[in-house]
Amino acid sequence: MPAAVLGLLSAIVYGSADFFGGVAARRIGPVRTTAVGAISGLLLLLLALPLAGGVWSAAALGWGALSGLVGSIAVGLLYACLALGPMSILSPLTALVSALVPMAWGLLGGDRFGVLGYIALGMALVAVVLVGFVPEKGAVRPSLRALLMAVGAGAMIGVFLILLDQTPSDSGVVPLIANRAVNGAVMWSVVALLVLRSRRRAATGPRLDARGSGIAVAAGALDASANLLILLGLRLGDLTTMSVLVALYPAGTILLAAIVLRERVAPVQWAGLVLAVVAAALLSVA
Repeated sequence: MPAAVLGLLSAIVYGSADFFGGVAARRIGPVRTTAVGAISGLLLLLLALPLAGGVWSAAALGWGALSGLVGSIAVGLLYACLALGPMSILSPLTALVSALVPMAWGLLGGDRFGVLGYIALGMALVAVVLVGFVPEKGAVRPSLRALLMAVGAGAMIGVFLILLDQTPSDSGVVPLIANRAVNGAVMWSVVALLVLRSRRRAATGPRLDARGSGIAVAAGALDASANLLILLGLRLGDLTTMSVLVALYPAGTILLAAIVLRERVAPVQWAGLVLAVVAAALLSVA
């Protein structure tokens, strides 16, 4: 399967994970959602280990663990900037930066394309902005703090892709297992701190419940599946192509929201989806 197809597929799965994560976060909170998802994702990867295999090495574990730490920072910054808003500006900005950082790294590292390939990359970047656009009535200009957080979140997502690209080719899913283990340790530590803080202040907040936790489990499994597709795409293709296509992850979110929640997809987002498919098709033959 061409790397471009894997990139587009991983974006859809990744976006679907965000959709389920968003639904779960409304019930049990974003931190608990991420923590539960880290565990379900880790279990899925452990089950996949006998089939996918992989050589356990210091490099595989090191790069994987570092990507898990960076991923935790990325999620924290992403939630923080979107909470400040407006999402219509910050969401596409985050997605664009998450594509530009590894794309620049890949091109500096030797990724090369023909004229058609560079045209396709440009189309994909435009599609990232269009797909990530979230229409908001009366949206205000974002604060400098929100903009910096959005850029930081996008940069960390980009660094996450760069780190995955550094993993040994024979490591299989081992880096992703290390990634999930570190991510889970970080997020559950945060959950523990929040619980202690709430008890001291006698505060109440979102609690774990069966339905919310179940949705979070699904989100974690989808997120781990997306990471597996990304890793496979990086092994078969190049970082530059994968980075711009993975940044189209809002596509999966808006499509599921349209199907499940009957949310309206803006014309500009439909245009971005069409442009993304065309760009992926061109990248697969470039």
